[in-house]
Parts: sequence; C-alpha cells; structure tokens
Amino acid sequence: MGRLIRRVKATKVNITDDRRVVREEALAVEEPLEIRLGHESFSVTMRTPGDDFDLVAGFLLSEGIIFEPEQLISLRFCAGEDENGQQTFNVVEAQLRPDVAMPLQAAQRHVTTSSACGICGTASIDAVHKSSHFGVLAPVEEVILSASVLAGLPDTLREQQKLFEKTGGVHAAGLFAPDGELLSLREDVGRHNAVDKVLGAAFREKQLPLSNTILQVSGRASFELVQKAAMAGVPILSAVSAPSSLAVELAHSAGITLVGFSRGNSLNVYTHPGRIG
Repeated sequence: MGRLIRRVKATKVNITDDRRVVREEALAVEEPLEIRLGHESFSVTMRTPGDDFDLVAGFLLSEGIIFEPEQLISLRFCAGEDENGQQTFNVVEAQLRPDVAMPLQAAQRHVTTSSACGICGTASIDAVHKSSHFGVLAPVEEVILSASVLAGLPDTLREQQKLFEKTGGVHAAGLFAPDGELLSLREDVGRHNAVDKVLGAAFREKQLPLSNTILQVSGRASFELVQKAAMAGVPILSAVSAPSSLAVELAHSAGITLVGFSRGNSLNVYTHPGRIG
C-alpha cells in the first residue's frame, strides 16, 4: 500500500483536559489522474492511486464511449515524474478502436473532476441521461435477492475495506452475487471512482452486462452512481446512506432497484421493490 497511504504528523487534542499529543497518522493518498484518448487529454479526476486501468475503463463505460472490451485496444501509463524524479503514474492513455465515436459533449467534458463529484462539467443534466447498451436485463418481477442478504452486504463490504481500516478516509464499492458472495471490491477517496473501478474491472474481464449482481456502495446514492449502474446493466444499487431525489427518478426510469439506509436490520427500497424478497 505504499502509493495508497501517506503518513503525516498530527496533534491530537483531548478537549476534557486540553492534553495534546503529536503522533503520526496514515492518510489515504489523493492525486490527479489525467485520462487521454489517443494523444488528446480528455479528463482529469482526483483519485486514490491503484487500479487505474480499471478506473479509466469504468469511466469510459460510464461516459457511454465504450460498451464492449474490443473497443478498448490498450491502456498504458505515460511518462511523468515528480520533483524527485520518480515516475508518477498519473497519466493513462487509452487507445480506442478507430470506429468508436466520441460523444458530442466530449469537448465540453474536459474539466478537472473532484473526488466528490463524478459528473461535474457535463454540459447539462440532459447530457448524462445516457442510454445503456445493455439495459437492466433482470425482470423487475423476478425476486433475485432476499432482504436479509441485502441488509448484510454493508457489513461484508466494511470487513474487506483494507485501506479504510488503515486510514478511515475512503469510500468502497462492491459487486455481489444474489447469495451475498462478494465478487469484487474497490476503494477510493471518491465514491464515483470506487464504482468506476469495480465496474471497469468487470468490463475488462468481459463480464458485462452485470444483470445478476448487486452494487453496494459505502456512501450515499447519488445520480451519477445510478447512471453508472445503468450503463453496466446492474439491476440493484444499494447504499448505506440516503439517495438524492434525482437518483430515485433515474433509478425508476432505468428499471433499477434503488436501496438506501441499508443498515443493520432495516433498509428503504425506493424503486422497483419486486426484486427484493
């Protein structure tokens, strides 16, 4: 975890007796990643280093640029050094198949994206209502998951968050099978990055559409996370916190079962509850 954690000194203050202790703390690293399509810069996102190829693949999938592995010819790190002459690994170049069409809003999408926002800089809210090439293939009427299994997913996710265990400062996204088995997990300072990483890994392994999986996230369910689930054909998105109103609207129209406040023995199902037994 050398590139994922940075150690800094912090003064711990005890309010009751004003006792102060200087000690070393482990923090999750946050660095910019520039994504290039060919030799052209396309986007810059703030992320935790690691699984960068998965991140780029998932980002391009979520943007609607690619939808099958054959469209992504190669991914490679471009040369770049920090002030100490060390390779930064902060620029990834994606080579796309020549027939891959760039979206009309691509020129307007070139902005710096923070670790808190996955769709900042998109030209308009209408532009992110992209049509998935897969759709949500699992019938809404088909019960594919029990409520008890669903309620247990956040605990399973938390138990496997190794970077969070050391820093307490990252989000996680996990893909689960209907029986609750954890299929894959990714962590990042940005919740949208964690989702891109886990979906990008599935994309690169030729596992899409993810029509018989559950996407569990550690934070809230925002609009862009529902969009990413739709682009990968994920039928159920579950979050430990609240969804936004726009997330609920998109989940309803996309046929996604959206779950929020999944904690302990209760959860809220906002859309398409027929999938939950």
